[in-house]
Amino acid sequence: MNISENETKLIENALIGQQSAFKALYELHVDELYCFLSQFAENTSQKEEWTQRAFIKAFNKLDQFNQRSSFKTWLFTIGLNEMRTDMRKKIHFENIDDKQIDLADSEPIEESNIWQKAKAAIRQLAPDKRVICLLHIAENYSHAEIAEMIGISEGTSRVILHRAKQELKTLVSS
Repeated sequence: MNISENETKLIENALIGQQSAFKALYELHVDELYCFLSQFAENTSQKEEWTQRAFIKAFNKLDQFNQRSSFKTWLFTIGLNEMRTDMRKKIHFENIDDKQIDLADSEPIEESNIWQKAKAAIRQLAPDKRVICLLHIAENYSHAEIAEMIGISEGTSRVILHRAKQELKTLVSS
C-alpha cells in the first residue's frame, strides 16, 4: 500500500504545524481505526482510549513516519501496539483466557444467519489470532505487512491465520 499524494501533502502540512492537516488526517482514518480496534475492546471507553492514544502517538512521532507503508498501516500498527500494551497490563497477550473476552455486546446468534455466527466466532478467537485474521481478511493486509505491523515473521502470520481459520470453521459449524 502506497501513500497517496493527498496524504503526503497532509503529512507535510502537519509537520509544519498546520492544524487543518492534523484534523484532515484524523478524519480520514478515525472511523476505520476505531472500527478495527472495536473488535478487541471490552467496552466503548476502551476503544475510544486506544484510538485516541494511537492518534496522539502518531502525531507526536509524525516526523518518524518514513512512508515505506501507507499512513493507515503505520497508524494501525500504533493502534495495535496501544491495544496490546493495554492487554498485557491485564493478562499476558498470548495466554488470554476465552472466558475473559467480553461477549456481552455481541449480537445473539441465529442459526439461520451465518454472518452473525461468524462474527461471534471471531470474537471468541484469542487476540493474536483475531488480530491477524481481521488484518488479513477484513483489512486486506498481506502477511508481510502484518508481520511488520506486529513484529512477527511472515511465516508465523500465515500459521496463525491458518489456525484461526481452522478454529473458526469449528466454531461456526458447532
